[in-house]
Amino acid sequence: MRLLRLLKILRVALRFGLEQFLLGHERVRPLRVAVNTLLFWRDLAQPRAVRLRRALENLGPIFVKFGQVLSTRRDLIPADIAEELAKLQDRVPPFPGDEVEQILTTAYAKPVSEVFADFDLTPIASASVAQVHIAQLPDGREVAVKVLRPGIAKIIAKDVALLDTAGLLLEWLWTDGKRLKPREVVAEFARHLEDELDLMREAANANQLRRNFLDSPLLAVPEIHWDWCATEVMVMERMYGTPVSEVDKLREQGIDIPKLARAGVEIFFTQVFRDGFFHADMHPGNILVAANGQYVALDFGIMGTLTDSDKHYLARNFLAFFRRDYRRVAEAHVESGWAPPGTRIEEFETAIRAVCEPIFDKPLKEISFGKVLLRLFQTSRRFNIEIQPQLVLLQKTLLNIEGLGRDLDPELDLWSTAKPFLERWMSEQVGWRGLLRRLGEELPLWSELLPQLPRLAQQYLARDHDSGLRAQADEILRQQRRNGWLLAVVAALLTALITLQLLS
Repeated sequence: MRLLRLLKILRVALRFGLEQFLLGHERVRPLRVAVNTLLFWRDLAQPRAVRLRRALENLGPIFVKFGQVLSTRRDLIPADIAEELAKLQDRVPPFPGDEVEQILTTAYAKPVSEVFADFDLTPIASASVAQVHIAQLPDGREVAVKVLRPGIAKIIAKDVALLDTAGLLLEWLWTDGKRLKPREVVAEFARHLEDELDLMREAANANQLRRNFLDSPLLAVPEIHWDWCATEVMVMERMYGTPVSEVDKLREQGIDIPKLARAGVEIFFTQVFRDGFFHADMHPGNILVAANGQYVALDFGIMGTLTDSDKHYLARNFLAFFRRDYRRVAEAHVESGWAPPGTRIEEFETAIRAVCEPIFDKPLKEISFGKVLLRLFQTSRRFNIEIQPQLVLLQKTLLNIEGLGRDLDPELDLWSTAKPFLERWMSEQVGWRGLLRRLGEELPLWSELLPQLPRLAQQYLARDHDSGLRAQADEILRQQRRNGWLLAVVAALLTALITLQLLS
C-alpha cells in the first residue's frame, strides 16, 4: 500500500513537471533534457508555481499543509511560488453539495431543511480537510458550518504511514537521522491530525481558546453551538473581518498595521507562556482582522500544548536570547536536557553568539531566515542537540508568526516587541508573586486534607494492634492537634496575602 502511494506521488510529480525544481541547475541539464524527451506528452504550459500548487492539491491534505507553511515564507521561496501557494490556505477545490447534504443528513438523522432555517450549499472556504458553509439556525442566528471531507481519514492515514516509512529510512541511512527523531516528529504530527478528523475535538479546542481570550481586546474566537455539532460537523458563530494577508484593504479601513503586527506577537507569546495552549495552524487563511483591529481566529483543528517544564525552559531560553545572554541560553539547553550533559558550555555559547548576533537590532526585512535556519541546523548537529518532538508544532507556529509579521510590517523589531512580555511573565513565575500564586493553588488541597487527618489517624489506630505503633500514632495525633491550629493560622494568613495581592 505504501509502495502504491509512493508511486502515485512520483507519478503526480512527473505529470506536473516538478522535477524541474530539482533539475534546474546547469550541471544536470542533460538529465533534464532526457526527462523532457521521455515525457514529451506532458502539458507544461502553465507557470511552475501553478503546477506546484495543483500537484500539492492532487497529493492530498498533508502536502497541502506543507504548501500552506511554505506560502508564509516569502523570504525562503520565490515570490511567484509564495503567491500561488497562498491559494492553498482556503481555496482548495470543494467537494460537491450533494455530498455535503448526505453528510449532514447522516449526522443529524434528518434532512438539512429540518435542522437549519437556511443553508447555502456553496462553500465560502474550502481547505484540505474540510470546507465551510454559511447557514441560519432556527432562531435566526447566522452561523458557519464546517463539514469534514468524505474519505479524508483514509487518505491521511496512508500519507502518515508513508511519512513514517520515510522517517525510518532517514534513521537508517542518514547519520543525523536518530538525532532528528523523524519518526517521533511524524507521530506527534499524526496525533494532531487526528484532532482535525474529529470536529467535536476541534470544537472543544475552539471553546478552550475562547475562554482563554474571552475579555481580550486582541483576539476574538467564535462561539460554538454545541447542539448542532458532531464528529463530521462543527457549527459556530459566523465571524466577520478582512483576511490578514490583504494589507492594503486593512490600511484603507484605518487599521494601524504596525500595532497589528505587535499585537500578533503578543497573542502568540500569551498563548504559549500564559496558557501553554496555542493555535498551531496560524497561516493567513485562518486569521481575519475585525473592523476594530482585533484579530479573529479560525480553524482550531491543530492546537499545541506545553507542559510547565517546557514553558519554563522555553521562557528562560527566549529571555536570555533577547538579553543576548548566550551563556544562559547554553546553560538552559543543558539543564532542560535538550543538549547532552557533557556539552562544553563555553564552546556552545560561542556558537550561539555567532548565529544570533548578526540578526539583532535588525527589522524583519533585513533578516535572512534561510541563512539563520541553516546555521542553527549546523550548530545543533555539531553539539548533538536532539529534536524535541513536543516542540515541533511550536517551531512551525513561530515560523508562521514571523512570516505573518514580515508581511504586515517588515520594519517590526521582533526582539524588542517580545522582550517586555517575557520579562513580565517571568516576574510572575519566580519570586514572591510566583510563590503566592503556587500557594494559592495548593490552599484548596490543604483545606480539604487538614480536617481529615485526625480521622485518618484514628482509622489507622483501629486497624493496628501493636501497642508500640499505637503509642507512636497517638503521639502523632497529639502533635497534629497541636499543630492543626498553627497550620490553620498559616493558611489564613496566606489567603489574606493572596487577597491583598489580587486587590492591589
